[in-house]
Amino acid sequence: MNQRLHQVQQSMEREGWDHVLITDPKHVYYLSGFASDPHERFLGLLLSTVHEPTLIVPTLDADAARSASTVKNILTHQDTDNPYSLLQQLIKGSAGTIAVEKEQLTVTRFEQLQAHLDLARYEDVGTVLRELRVRKSEDEVKIMRHAVQLVEEVLKQGLTQVKVGVTEIELVAELEYLMKKLGADAPSFSTMVLSGPNTALPHGTPGSRKIESGDLLMFDLGVYAGGYASDITRTFAVGDLKPEAVRIYETVLAANMAGIAAVKPGVTYGSIDRAARQVIDDAGYGHAFVHRLGHGLGMDVHEYPSVHGLNEDLLLPGSAFTIEPGVYLQGVGGVRIEDDVVVTETGVEVLTSFPKQLTVVG
Repeated sequence: MNQRLHQVQQSMEREGWDHVLITDPKHVYYLSGFASDPHERFLGLLLSTVHEPTLIVPTLDADAARSASTVKNILTHQDTDNPYSLLQQLIKGSAGTIAVEKEQLTVTRFEQLQAHLDLARYEDVGTVLRELRVRKSEDEVKIMRHAVQLVEEVLKQGLTQVKVGVTEIELVAELEYLMKKLGADAPSFSTMVLSGPNTALPHGTPGSRKIESGDLLMFDLGVYAGGYASDITRTFAVGDLKPEAVRIYETVLAANMAGIAAVKPGVTYGSIDRAARQVIDDAGYGHAFVHRLGHGLGMDVHEYPSVHGLNEDLLLPGSAFTIEPGVYLQGVGGVRIEDDVVVTETGVEVLTSFPKQLTVVG
């Protein structure tokens, strides 16, 4: 935590910022070690060139903050207080520059800052935080491995409940029950189970459709554990599939493996997307691969980088993201196979290990 704070402070010096205000709870946790969901209440970490880092928390979180935070200067505010007055006292007399998270800061909060602070300029600290977060430490990767192990055990146990006649939403309920039972903090996104024709919808909504013999059955799920997310997709067969459904599955699996094989430090994210997409194009299904190859993974289930064909940013050791090619055909169904990977110094570590060969369930 202290090293991360130091890196942000170095950026402040380099950019000529007088203050940095962090209000995204995930970033407060990332820089201070204090995790909280403040709901509508104000939570902020203020870094400044004129005083030590200061954490501003609701009074009801004061004890937890003092216990968990590496930032020892902590100010509190009651529900009836104006927390921006605390900022005003800390920054009073300054006509300098403050960097904020522009993508996260609401207009209402920005107006409150303008009303209480006499500052000359507002800059964006988002790029600095993104560059820090993209390179996961070994400790972060260890936590992500645990989140992956949890979700794979959820999927393993959940598959035992698959049978002809069970509904998609019943399987969702079983999976989310298992997440809590096995120790996850929460789902990392809305759990998705799609069957038959619904698998042709990349982001379909699970409903009351009953699973039938001959269906493709798609599971897309993840959990938060220890503050980090996992995300996995596997597609199964319920009974015998039509030949084209089998061909689609084999194509997507080959694309998934081609994408993983292309991962190494120094190549572009776009090249990974193109390596996987070429497999699908060559099989004649390019028109049915309608999304990017993957997305960054960490404290958020979707974060930088975006793994698409036009992203020419270079892979760095520690970058974590998904590889999830898919083919979706109306009248046949859809297949997606998703793995979580981390770039190493020499190549790639695949965090997910759930079997990927076409498997019949139910």
